[in-house]
Amino acid sequence: MCFSPEADLVTGIVVSGVGLDALRRCPNRRWLPLAVLPLVLGLHQVSEAFAWWGLEGDLPRQVGDTATWLYLAVAMVVVPALVPAALRSAEADPGRRARLLPFVILGSGVAAALLPGLLNGGAGGEVACRYIAYDTGVDYGGYVLPFYVIAVCAPMLLSGSRRLVTFGAANLVVVALLGWLLTRGVISLWCVWAAVSSVVIDLEVRAAARPARRPVVAASG
Repeated sequence: MCFSPEADLVTGIVVSGVGLDALRRCPNRRWLPLAVLPLVLGLHQVSEAFAWWGLEGDLPRQVGDTATWLYLAVAMVVVPALVPAALRSAEADPGRRARLLPFVILGSGVAAALLPGLLNGGAGGEVACRYIAYDTGVDYGGYVLPFYVIAVCAPMLLSGSRRLVTFGAANLVVVALLGWLLTRGVISLWCVWAAVSSVVIDLEVRAAARPARRPVVAASG
């Protein structure tokens, strides 16, 4: 979600490039769900650019409606299910993987709860100044939101990676700030944070792909 279609398009292209780099450097299948996440976020932003243009009448309404539906499908179903599952998949420690499992279940439950809004045609959006105001299409969408945030944000705090834990802590603060700006109708900068998140994930994948350093053994005479 961003403040203009142009910002969405540029951010989407940049983030997609970061995503392709992460996929290229993915060390193994275990890391694949996390490596694909930046590409998903990039295409997500590109779809919103088309949603903007459709809602503003610069593209046929059907194109805009399709782009809006795709954007919401990723936001409401793919992201809450994929993020905790990807973090768990990349985690090597069995104990941490076990602690992340409840968040995978929670994220899948959130996705299942929001899916009816997409299927019944109730989900949609409209331009509201500097952002698109989206409707989940279900009356209980507001009650699901706290569980959505927990499923998507909390798993990083339980990661075995110091980088991800640090980012996870910062993520909670930034998500609260961006949510406050959006509810006040000031501006939407979620696209900027999606770009930052994608770079962090790419760095994590790059680090995992580096060969482990072997200790140097001094030769004995």
